[in-house]
Amino acid sequence: MPILSHEQETNPWVSAEARIDNAAARLGLDEGIQKVLKSPTREVTVNIPVPLDDGRLEVFTGYRVQHSMVRGPGKGGIRFAPDVTLDEVRALASWMTWKCAVVNIPFGGAKGGVICDPAMLSDCELERITRRYTAQIMDVIGPEVDVPAPDMNTNERTMGWIMDTYAMHQRHATTAVVTGKPMELGGSRGRREATGRGCMMVTLQALKKFGMAVEDTRVVIQGFGNVGGMAAKLMAARGFRIIGLIEYDGAVYNPHGLDIGALAEHRRETGSINEFQGGEAIDKHEAMFLECDVLLPAATENVITSTNAGRLRCRILCEGANGPTTPIADEILADKKVFVIPDILANAGGVTVSYFEWVQDRQGFFWNEELVNSRLEEIMLESFDSVTAFAEKHKVDNRTAAYMLALDRVTNAIKLRGIYA
Repeated sequence: MPILSHEQETNPWVSAEARIDNAAARLGLDEGIQKVLKSPTREVTVNIPVPLDDGRLEVFTGYRVQHSMVRGPGKGGIRFAPDVTLDEVRALASWMTWKCAVVNIPFGGAKGGVICDPAMLSDCELERITRRYTAQIMDVIGPEVDVPAPDMNTNERTMGWIMDTYAMHQRHATTAVVTGKPMELGGSRGRREATGRGCMMVTLQALKKFGMAVEDTRVVIQGFGNVGGMAAKLMAARGFRIIGLIEYDGAVYNPHGLDIGALAEHRRETGSINEFQGGEAIDKHEAMFLECDVLLPAATENVITSTNAGRLRCRILCEGANGPTTPIADEILADKKVFVIPDILANAGGVTVSYFEWVQDRQGFFWNEELVNSRLEEIMLESFDSVTAFAEKHKVDNRTAAYMLALDRVTNAIKLRGIYA
């Protein structure tokens, strides 16, 4: 790995390209195919004029990047955040391509984002931004083209606005245009829990691989949102000992295990995990380095870098977030013999159940939660076994194996379809 500046190391698109290059070289892919695999199919930038509640007119910037649609429609969330960049959206779209290929569902990769601060906007302002953004990317989304979903600072309600805006332009209800919708609008049972549940499933498979008992497994989770919060809830119910939980404004530790239900209730009442009586307050940065069996980062990108990877004290790293580890940090973790369950496998439960939702919407027939969860488990465990077998066969780490498997599947699709020219 070449020496990179901090800005280069934490640039998500630089990380995405580095991992593509590494896997492509190991597969012996030719230069032309590598160029295709790294080049997004389409990148759309839109300016979004929106009247604010105080009468001012503001212009926001939005993106939609479609990285690859060779295996099916684009698939990926839309995030609202003040620090959204095109490079970030480009990388996230790329990761969606590989994620869908790893779990072998018939989607390509896409991602969207709007530069705004939802905390500073009213619900009405957010709805106007969402609807105008949807109208401006209308020509490049659709059930057979590109299917958005929730992401950071967006949710079921946001997806309802997108679906309604699209339906008003199409003049008929089109439920399959987005996933992660409310149940009443064609959402799927089990979708809200899917990403956290998938993280738990692959962690259980890793424990089985190492002969570790669930009740003796100490877990530290970074993030208490949809992914981290749901993983914490499900893992605690399964018997894991959640000893540490880290949020943006603090961290809490209990070596005997946190009461996740009580912690969630405390957060609902106070808006924070701080001052929770069922654990000890510790520094949020130092909490990452607690001795544990499983570390589950479920917040944002670039939390494990060359500056801190050497201090991690976990046996298993299960990446609930997208891109939490930089490529340079990968080398450090490999030297430390940390068993990494990479993001494009670990957090693929969400897109897998999104695929189920899309299928249910298109056929107009909906499944019960038991069927959703059993099919999710089948795909997650089969994908875990495929990645780890690939790693052992090629004598590479799990992340490299996941990328090699994904690139191989996408490359085969490209070759079977041919290049239209």
